[in-house]
Parts: sequence; C-alpha cells; structure tokens
Amino acid sequence: MRTWFITGASRGLGRAFADAALDRGDRVVAASRTVSPDDFDERHADRLLTLNLDVSDRTAVLAAVDAAVAQVGRLDIVVNNAGTLSMGMVEEFTEAEARSQFEVNLFGALWVSQAVLPHLRAQRSGHIVQVSSIAALGGFPSTGLYSASKFALEGMSEALAREAAAFGVRLSIVQPGGYWTDLYASISATTPLEVYAPLRAELERQWADGSVDSEPRLAAEALLRLVDSDDPPLRLLLGSMVYDLAFDISRQRMDTWAAWEQVSRAAEHAVAAPSDR
Repeated sequence: MRTWFITGASRGLGRAFADAALDRGDRVVAASRTVSPDDFDERHADRLLTLNLDVSDRTAVLAAVDAAVAQVGRLDIVVNNAGTLSMGMVEEFTEAEARSQFEVNLFGALWVSQAVLPHLRAQRSGHIVQVSSIAALGGFPSTGLYSASKFALEGMSEALAREAAAFGVRLSIVQPGGYWTDLYASISATTPLEVYAPLRAELERQWADGSVDSEPRLAAEALLRLVDSDDPPLRLLLGSMVYDLAFDISRQRMDTWAAWEQVSRAAEHAVAAPSDR
C-alpha cells in the first residue's frame, strides 16, 4: 500500500486521482481549500486523510505536509493538481489577476514540492507528479497568463527533476487535454477591452461546436500506469488531441529554427574573454 498526497483533491481530476488510488487499496491524503471525508466513499475512511489547505500559503503548506507525514508515516506519490484558470487577453490582466494565476498554478506546486522533498529525500524514494496542461505546449489567445503559469511550472519542474533524482526521487509532468471537470465552471475572466471584440468573435466561432472532452477516470487510469512504471517519463501527454498538437507545434518550431539556422549560427563566434585580450 502506497500513500498519496493530492492537492485540489475535492473535485475534477484531483478527485478522480484520489478515487482511483483509494479504489486500488492505497492511502490518500486529500488536500483542498474545501474538502471533507464525506466527499468520498465511506468504505475508504480508514485510508483517507482530508486536509483543508490553500496551497498558495507557503507556511500552511509546510505545516500541513509535516502534520500529514506525522500521521500517515510516509509519502510515496505527491500529485500537484491544484490549479485555476483565468481567461482574458494579456493586455487586459490587472496586476492582481496576473499574480493570482501564478499563486496557485506555479507557487502552490512549488511550495508543496519544497515541503515534501525533505521527507522524500530522507526515505530516498518517492514520485512527484506535476499536473500541467495542454496550455503549456504553446500560447493561445485568451489563455496567455494561464499558459505562462504552466510554462513556468514546467521549467521549474524540469530543473527539480534533475535535482531530486540524486536522492532517488522521481518527477513527472503530466500534460492533460480536455476533461469534463468543473474547471470550466470556475473560470474567472478579465474585463474585456473593446479593441479585442473581433478576435473574441473569431474565437467564439472556432469554439461554436463546443468542447468534446473525456471522462476524468481515463486520466486517472493513465496516472496509475505512470506511477506504477519502473521507468516513468519526464513528460506524459494525456489524450489524442494534445498528443497530435504537441507534435504539430514541435514540427512548426523545428521548421522555423531550420529556416533561420544561418542567422542563429552567425550570432555566435567564440572569442577570448575581454580581460585576456
């Protein structure tokens, strides 16, 4: 039996991850701003610990992780799933709105990672899973700040994966496509500028057919396969749409780099340090 620590566990993908872990007989520490044992199947009560936690509060995160370890003994899998989505054109974001997007999506995952690492290092094992997004593959109109927060999460996590590996701790970044969660219902939005009305109208036409998303259960099944692997990848794409998009964006970038190769190479010519000349 392994012990999971899952943030944003009261709903959406986090809830699906928690249910899947409990159903297989594992122990789960379910953390969320609002979460209760009553949210889960009572059959799992003896293997469930719920924590009311705001991951943007570093002091609270450090205390919560220490308290959880004191109660359950150890952590084996840590899933940084808590996230929030603000829609709006980059120019429209206020400072408060921009910072709020990063507080949960980047800093929340950072604080949890910092809190669990001393415990994982001491036991020389563990697996941190950072739940990113299709938005980390590229920037798209109206999701620029969300993409920025997920790009930042992935940059931090790539470095952390290399640092933690020296202590036997693994890290994987999961990039999900669309799933039927209540993330869409909790979206916040900027105050729109009239100048972007034509672009918004074009986006609405593109989205007119609506979203065809998947059941969170499928993401949970993929996560179980990931954490059960003896050789888990640094990145895992979830869904055919995000898989295809990742390859399309990568090919476009490689084509552009190749087209500008001469300029890129001409910008470098090694010379001695100025003090040595």
